Amino acid sequence: MLIRRQKGWEIPERDVTPQALYRNRRQFLGGLAAGTIGAAAATLPAGRVLAQAMDPTADLYPAPRNESYTVDRAIDEKAKALTYNNFYEFGSHKFISDAAQAMKIRPWTIKIDGMVEQEIEIDFDDLVRKMPLEERVYRFRCVEAWAMTVPWTGFPMKALVDFAKPLSGAKYVEMETASQRDTMPGLRQFWYPWPYVEGLTLAEATNELSMIATGIYGEAMPKQNGAPLRLVTPWKYGFKNIKSIVRFTFTDKRPVSFWERIAETEYGFWANVNPQIPHPRWSQAQERLLTTGEEVPTLLFNGYGDYVADLYKDMDGENLYM
Repeated sequence: MLIRRQKGWEIPERDVTPQALYRNRRQFLGGLAAGTIGAAAATLPAGRVLAQAMDPTADLYPAPRNESYTVDRAIDEKAKALTYNNFYEFGSHKFISDAAQAMKIRPWTIKIDGMVEQEIEIDFDDLVRKMPLEERVYRFRCVEAWAMTVPWTGFPMKALVDFAKPLSGAKYVEMETASQRDTMPGLRQFWYPWPYVEGLTLAEATNELSMIATGIYGEAMPKQNGAPLRLVTPWKYGFKNIKSIVRFTFTDKRPVSFWERIAETEYGFWANVNPQIPHPRWSQAQERLLTTGEEVPTLLFNGYGDYVADLYKDMDGENLYM
């Protein structure tokens, strides 16, 4: 029998209950159209009916929480996490949530190619129903030294790797963000090496912490947070956590990521959190909590060393922490 020991930073689920989700029932019922939506409203909560009409995967949320993944911090306010976002395709500032609503997320086709048994193109709505969805509470640490704690919904990335069936020679998975020139004004900034690309080793991708997130705060992923699916690797700086993925390519060559192409001396391939290794322009020893503004010490691997430290043994000469 497998007995999982509790990590030092874990606390009981009761201490990390997610924020309540509210709906404006009266406004929704006043605008219901006739037909199937109106019929469904007789038996389902109004908010759920509206969500289902707009998103065919809405019935998957909220997913059950995996109590193995909790942290010793309060979950950040939903309004903060949903309005303080990096998404350079929509602008180089933090307040892009309104602009991101222009992104088209239906239909959404995902391509799996490269060193796999057979290349696959699959619609997101089909893929997500093949995967074991659950909620996990994770720390999130931006390279800019701010941090938050978020309840993500999604599935282990290992499940995607197993679905892809990579060949034995594959060592990495490269991921690519959507490029919608009609909805993403940031793509006009020609000095950036679009599309946004990131990568992991297969060992990192199949680590139990690596997650493909499809939701947040018990609901489907908002556009500004990376709808419909994004990467979550909580021991790495946030820029590794690529958003709005359209392609997974398995390869034997290490990918060169978006920020690595721009400034390889500041943003490397590994990007593991380490308080002892400063960014060239600021310290990483402290981090600012998004909701409270409190400054707290940064933890090695963002507090997840028990899970991931073994991945980086005997790697002298690699810039693991940038």
